[in-house]
Amino acid sequence: MERVKLGGSAVEVSRICLGTMTFGNQTAEAEAHAQMDAALEVAMTFIDCAEMYPVNPVRRETVGLSEEIIGRWLARTGNRDRVEIATKITGPSQMVRDGAPFDGATVTACIDASLRRLQTDRIDLYQLHWPVRGSYGFRQNWAFDPSGQDKAQTLAHMRDVLGALSDAVDAGKIRAVGLSNESAWGLTRWCDVADEIGGPRMAAIQNEYSPLYRLYDTDLAEVAVNEDVTLLSYSPLAAGLLTGKYASGAMPEGSRAAVDKATGGQGNLGGRKTDRGVAAAEAYGRLAAEHGWDVVHMVIAWQLTRPFKVVPIIGATTMDQLRHLIAGLDRDLPDELRRGIERLHRAHPLPY
Repeated sequence: MERVKLGGSAVEVSRICLGTMTFGNQTAEAEAHAQMDAALEVAMTFIDCAEMYPVNPVRRETVGLSEEIIGRWLARTGNRDRVEIATKITGPSQMVRDGAPFDGATVTACIDASLRRLQTDRIDLYQLHWPVRGSYGFRQNWAFDPSGQDKAQTLAHMRDVLGALSDAVDAGKIRAVGLSNESAWGLTRWCDVADEIGGPRMAAIQNEYSPLYRLYDTDLAEVAVNEDVTLLSYSPLAAGLLTGKYASGAMPEGSRAAVDKATGGQGNLGGRKTDRGVAAAEAYGRLAAEHGWDVVHMVIAWQLTRPFKVVPIIGATTMDQLRHLIAGLDRDLPDELRRGIERLHRAHPLPY
């Protein structure tokens, strides 16, 4: 598998990243370990986690469990020098720190806690899961209201956090830093403040990106190109919507939507499973079939054609799903199929 550098950092990772947000919930520990083994077999060495994982749902009692599962795998296999580990500090959430925002001191403590759970002496990429000032991620774009933000307070927060991240880099605890669910203005300011105080520059930004959700394509892409920041694209299959499994109102047993509904959620894939979203997913499925492609393989291959640096994060509940994803990773997307995706993007813009 091809290897790439994250932004302007020295951290080199595999072209595709393995996501772990189901480890310890829908994916049992033994299967999670098997997934990491399978990823290494194809040189997929980049593994992404977060302190709040597993999700769907997030529970206080399971916060940190996914990191612990990775840590036990690293300890058992001795594979630490063969992989790159990314994790994140949680933004304000009632499930973690009772909703308190993070500051520099919190970042320092959380890095140490993640290192303990991961059973390692270093984290290759440490990310801020979402901004303390708020985010339009997670379907909050429909009613996003930044009017209560205080620029001076935000910049002071950035200086404080970047100071803690700089100390962690100097101590060898983290190698590179990144953002998640961040905006173009936020990414720009983080880069500016890093330059101002001599702190570490953001190497990556982990935002949602798929054929159905392309908010990244304009302002964020421009900032990332000019500031040399790599997109780590999560939910490239729109939380499974693009697989076609939810067509015609289906709710397969054990699927993400079914599990969400069974645990008190709405079963709508975090707002993605709308009538327009399902219709768009079906259109992409038909396009793939017309060209003799599996839609899953088409979507991942398409991401690698984008005019900015991107590393797709692929996650799977089961080994069968992961092996199916892996089977299509060596295919290049033909221009005709790429043009078909762009036509569908115009016909089904932002369907959720």
